[in-house]
Amino acid sequence: MSTLNVDKVDPNTGTALEIGSSGDTITVPTGAGLTVTDEVKTNKVSPATGTAFALGDSGDTFTVPSGATIVNSGTATGFGITQANFTPNAQPIFYNGEMTVSQRGNATGITNANSGYYGPDRYKLNEDGTMTAILSITQETLTSGNAWADGFNNALKYDVTTADASVAADIYARIEQRFEKGDLSLFKKGTSNAETYTLAFWVKATVTGTNVVELQDQVNTRHCCASYTISSTDTWEHKVLNFAADTSGPLGTGTGLGMNVNFALQAGTNYTSGTLATAWASSTDANRAVGQVNNFSSTSNNFHLTGIQLEVGTYTSSDLPPFQHAGNGDNLARCQRYYYLHADTAQDGGPNIGAGSIYNSTIIQIGVDLPVNMRTAATIESVNVSSGYVIFHNGGTTNYNNLTSGNSTYTTAGCTSVQLGASGASGMTGGQACWTRGNSTGAGIMCAMAAEL
Repeated sequence: MSTLNVDKVDPNTGTALEIGSSGDTITVPTGAGLTVTDEVKTNKVSPATGTAFALGDSGDTFTVPSGATIVNSGTATGFGITQANFTPNAQPIFYNGEMTVSQRGNATGITNANSGYYGPDRYKLNEDGTMTAILSITQETLTSGNAWADGFNNALKYDVTTADASVAADIYARIEQRFEKGDLSLFKKGTSNAETYTLAFWVKATVTGTNVVELQDQVNTRHCCASYTISSTDTWEHKVLNFAADTSGPLGTGTGLGMNVNFALQAGTNYTSGTLATAWASSTDANRAVGQVNNFSSTSNNFHLTGIQLEVGTYTSSDLPPFQHAGNGDNLARCQRYYYLHADTAQDGGPNIGAGSIYNSTIIQIGVDLPVNMRTAATIESVNVSSGYVIFHNGGTTNYNNLTSGNSTYTTAGCTSVQLGASGASGMTGGQACWTRGNSTGAGIMCAMAAEL
């Protein structure tokens, strides 16, 4: 019997290798073993046709041995993550989504004439028509409930103090967050590569039923809406809404208003009589809030929001990226780009406003360097109180009633400083140094700079 010892049998033709013929018996000597290894070693798997191929079947599990790595030399897709939510230390797209910053504080008696920012920063009450409901808007502290258990300690709360049970046709009341054009470049709106949007949030409301959220393109007058349902009264519920990509209407660049996210609260027939705009389209009032319940129908009603996140891509509750909790300092700095509370009555002894000089008998000049660059030239907001402010100069004092705006220092990076003056001061001597603060006998003192959209 001939014995042939070989290390490897390999067909040089590249075709299959045949051992024996049909019906042959292959004999393995006693003590020897025949091992068939179920393993494929290949440098590359590539379809010869150039078309896509399936690696396994649906439901299969692929195991990478310990110590092995997967190296991507091209573009890997379909893994459920994007640069927007995977970049280390990336800032969330939505501002103050956990409602921890509230520089303006709480507000009561808010009605039709008071559209503006109240409670947690960056959330604006806006309304079209003549809203007759009266609201209390506050930063709420959470101590229980599903949102609190999910890591949120604060919420935005709307409490109805005067009801509006019969909604006029022209009313559209909503909570807005407004975004600069440059904030939303990740969505590539108006390009062939436009991205979809996912908006997620915790909500609690007294009124059950349908509510609407609207993405409102302010540059191109376009919108897209989605609805959600409050299933249980006064219970925290988590909602995840998907919005289509929009290949029409680029937002452009810069610090101007690009888009709103609008949480509808109350809407009349002018805004509910059409078909809800669930696809991007030119803005049509009748299609903005179809099906919207009236959250202002009773003084027993409340509406609460927290944990708001806006993501690039389409997600469900099962694969939604984790909420990005910004640290207190980062969250405050992001909000201060739009509103900076420099001094208020919460500070002991009358809030310190700053030092400067006396220009003449009635004018002082106080320079304030801002902690962050504001979006645009800041507008001074202050409270007019008789003798509510005091100037210290040359061993004496002069009271005055209000702060006035001087020049703002503005660069391409934003507003960096502002100049303050006094309204109602007299009898001073030009050329003297001075400093000013709120008068401890005054009430309601506030000095703030605003650069909201």
